[in-house]
Amino acid sequence: MNTTEQQQTSKRYLSVDKKFLIGHICGLSWMILSIYLSIPWLLDLSKIVTLPVAILIISGIGYLPGYINFFIIISLLMDRQPKFKVTNPDIPVTIIIACRNEENAIGETLHYIKDQDYSGQIRIIVADNGSSDHTQLATKQAAAKMGLYVSIVYAKTPGKFNALNEALKYVETEYVMTLDADTLLHRSAVRYIVSRILSAPEETCAVAGSVLVKNSRENLMARLQEWDYFLGIASIKRMQGLYQGTLVAQGAFSLYKTQMIREAGGWPDAIGEDIVLTWNLLKNNGKVFFEPLAVAFTEVPVKFSHFSGKEAVGPEA
Repeated sequence: MNTTEQQQTSKRYLSVDKKFLIGHICGLSWMILSIYLSIPWLLDLSKIVTLPVAILIISGIGYLPGYINFFIIISLLMDRQPKFKVTNPDIPVTIIIACRNEENAIGETLHYIKDQDYSGQIRIIVADNGSSDHTQLATKQAAAKMGLYVSIVYAKTPGKFNALNEALKYVETEYVMTLDADTLLHRSAVRYIVSRILSAPEETCAVAGSVLVKNSRENLMARLQEWDYFLGIASIKRMQGLYQGTLVAQGAFSLYKTQMIREAGGWPDAIGEDIVLTWNLLKNNGKVFFEPLAVAFTEVPVKFSHFSGKEAVGPEA
C-alpha cells in the first residue's frame, strides 16, 4: 500500500470512541422522532391511564427498545473487523474441557481438536467434574486412538467452576481456551481465535468465539434457538466486540490470557461463572473481543423439560 492509500485509509477510519458516540446520537435521534410521531397515541392513552403512566408504558414498549435497537443497527453498520496482524500463529495453547458424564460426546470433541489447522502445539486438559459414567475411560481410548496427549484432572466437588479451576493449576501456556464437552470446533477455529488475541491491543485479556447450534435440524425448538444464536447472540456480541467490551466470553468456547484469569481469582462460585469472570476481567480494565470467524457448534436443549430444570443437558448433566 502506497502513502496516498494509507492516508485515505487513515481518513476513513473512525475510532471506537467516535463510533460509540455516533451510535448513541443516531439512537437518540430515532427516539426523538419516535416521541414526535407517537404524540397522538400518547394523548389518547393518557385519557385512560393518566399521562405519566402513558409515558411509562410507551417508553417501555417503544422509546427505549427503539433507542437500543437503532444503536445496535448503526453500530453493526459501522463495524469493520480489524485485519489480523498475525495470520498463522504457532504459539502453544491449552484447551480445558470441563465435563460431567460425557462419555458419548468427548471422543467427537477430541476428534475436532485433532483436525485443527493450527500450526502451534495444542495441549488438552479434560477436567472431569465428578462423572459417574466412563468419561475418563472414553477420553483415554479416544486420545490413544488419535495419538493425542490428553491430561485428565478430577474435581470431585460439583460445579463447573471447580473443574475449571482445578485444570487451571496445570496450565503452563500463556493462553488458555475453554471448550464444552459437547462443542465441536470448526477446522480453523483455534487459528482464528488465537490470531485475534495476538492482533488485538495489549490489554485484551479474552476473545469470545462464535458459537452456533449443531443440532438445529432435530426439531422446531432447536431451529428457533439456531436463529437466536445467529441473529441475537452473535449480533449482540459483534456489537459489543466493536467497542472492545464483549460482556460474556462464554465458557463453551473462548480464549483467555492465563495470567489474567489467575489475577482475577479464577472462575467464581456462581451461576454463570463465565459471565462473572468476564465482568471481573473488564473491571480490571481488560478488553474482551469477539471473533466471528472462530466458529464452534454446540448442542442445544430440544425438550421443554431441559428448560424447566427437570432434565439437564450439556456438561452440567
